[in-house]
Amino acid sequence: MAVDQGNVSKVLSVLSHPLRREILLNLSNNGESSFTDLLNLLKVDTGKLSFHLRSLSPFIEQTQNGKYKLSRAGESAVRVIHDVEGWAEVADVQGKASSLPLASFKNRVFGFLIDFALMLSITLAITLIPTLFADSITGFSGGSASEVIFITVGLLWLYSTLLEGFNGQSLGKRVMGLKVVRTDGKKMSYDHAAVRNFGKVLPLLPFDVLVGWRIKNCTFMRYFDKFAGTTVIDLRSRF
Repeated sequence: MAVDQGNVSKVLSVLSHPLRREILLNLSNNGESSFTDLLNLLKVDTGKLSFHLRSLSPFIEQTQNGKYKLSRAGESAVRVIHDVEGWAEVADVQGKASSLPLASFKNRVFGFLIDFALMLSITLAITLIPTLFADSITGFSGGSASEVIFITVGLLWLYSTLLEGFNGQSLGKRVMGLKVVRTDGKKMSYDHAAVRNFGKVLPLLPFDVLVGWRIKNCTFMRYFDKFAGTTVIDLRSRF
């Protein structure tokens, strides 16, 4: 069955006005509202409100006590409004992400290697120094290679999460002039930092990088960056 595109345009025209969308969303949240309730909420004069209520006649109906509520078409219109709001937010995020001075893969690797080397040094100090001073009573022989790697990875995740969650920069990123940011433009948080750094755990690292490469989006070079909604920018880049 062919859809009358003229009617579609009329519906979109009605929903294009922010005041009308606000009326529909208010009725969706409150169930019913009187004319006076809507006046107090919207802070408009009676003539303007009456005009917009008439325009919304396909989407609202009046109860026996004279209050307004959504019709079945109005309930569908509210779902459309929520969907469009979601699309608008996604488009805004993509626009913000595309305008960022993104860090190169090479610089990100160097920053990671600096951080990994730092955590490995700390791990070796923790596990090997006691060995140098151990006596025959303790019998301590130092950690195995697997223990060293396990501790290093654990320290790397904790260290990266704390520093990146605080201001977006680990020491390696600071040396390379890089910073982790959220693609929605909001302040970096410890939660987002914790999620993105799970990809640095060695069993997950190849998966993280490979899937990030398959995404073919320079904003998300790692899968866990996309999952966390974060990326890495180059503070030394010139626009």
